[in-house]
Amino acid sequence: MTLRKTERIHSLDALRAIMMLLGIVLHAALTYNVTNHGNAWSIKDPNTTHLFSDFLVLLIHSFRMQIFFVVAGFFGAMLYYERQPKQMIKNRFSRIVLPFITFLLLLWPFIVFAYSYTNATFSHQVNALDISLNIFSSFASILPKTTSHLWFLYYLSWITATMVIFKQVFKNQKINDIIHKRFEWIIQRPFLRILCFSILIFITLYFLGTSMIQASVSLILDKNTYVYFLVFYVIGWILYSSKHHLESFMQYDWLFTLTAVILSIIQGLIIQIYQLNPSSNSILLIALSAIIVCLFTSGIIGLFVRYASHYSARMRYISDSSYWVYLIHLPLTAIIPAFIWNLPLPAVAKFLIVVIFTTIICFSTYHYFVRNTFIGKFLNGRKYPRK
Repeated sequence: MTLRKTERIHSLDALRAIMMLLGIVLHAALTYNVTNHGNAWSIKDPNTTHLFSDFLVLLIHSFRMQIFFVVAGFFGAMLYYERQPKQMIKNRFSRIVLPFITFLLLLWPFIVFAYSYTNATFSHQVNALDISLNIFSSFASILPKTTSHLWFLYYLSWITATMVIFKQVFKNQKINDIIHKRFEWIIQRPFLRILCFSILIFITLYFLGTSMIQASVSLILDKNTYVYFLVFYVIGWILYSSKHHLESFMQYDWLFTLTAVILSIIQGLIIQIYQLNPSSNSILLIALSAIIVCLFTSGIIGLFVRYASHYSARMRYISDSSYWVYLIHLPLTAIIPAFIWNLPLPAVAKFLIVVIFTTIICFSTYHYFVRNTFIGKFLNGRKYPRK
């Protein structure tokens, strides 16, 4: 049955956009981390690092993609129920699968070059440019080896397909009604909501054997990444049926968010003091991670419902541009540090420079080359006037 089309939910649009833009902050901070991230992020400024950037990464990592998948599940359900499955599949293919394939192929050479050039520069190689260009001596070198930062689109495609198949196979309306009624009853009670979802996430992390999911960029599906984010997608999918109760998230939104920040600080201190692996199977870290992500998800959704539920031309512009910014920001955050590494500046100042210049380039290219062109239509389904 097709439901009446939902009016634009500005709060969740804005939430999705800001979570995308936080990718700039996250990847800009990684270069100045004290922690060695190995192949996950091989770039490390040899002159200056700061624990502040480590905490910032830990903080953002604890909620950003989880909220992303909740929102993705919500809008996935909206498309499924309001436009019918075939239209939903067509929409997701054109908005997710095609952009993933297209931009992975287009961006891969730039990503490889950016990493290579910055690493060569940090290693004091005088011929950093030649070293980086020599990587492309064969055709195979320009073919993607991983999903890079586009792993989100890759897993979103698989998870969306999973949900559509599941909904087509299991159509027991009675069970669906029971689930939705129980869910609706829970989300209207803030502390019960935190308790129930924390237990669900704790169980998920416990059986996956880790306190923190390191998102896999492999082209081969990773069980932990798939299962963990599927849980958040399903939560968002079910939340759609209770969209008229979104205002209930405003209850204790500031309290939940600030508590999550405090617990994140405590978690970070525990990891530093006891030299723990953030992805260990420690029961304490698993419990903290589960509580933190649920507090952040509930609190941040509530804050956006509170402050971003009305139309804003500026926020709408940011929402429209966020997809493009998400797609192209990574090579910029990887290569800009190579041009400022020798400046006598603290890590925080360098981090801010990378964030500012990446943001300016991303939004400028969107405004002049994407917004009212075929690229904008490819990404957002339509062209928008520049004003």
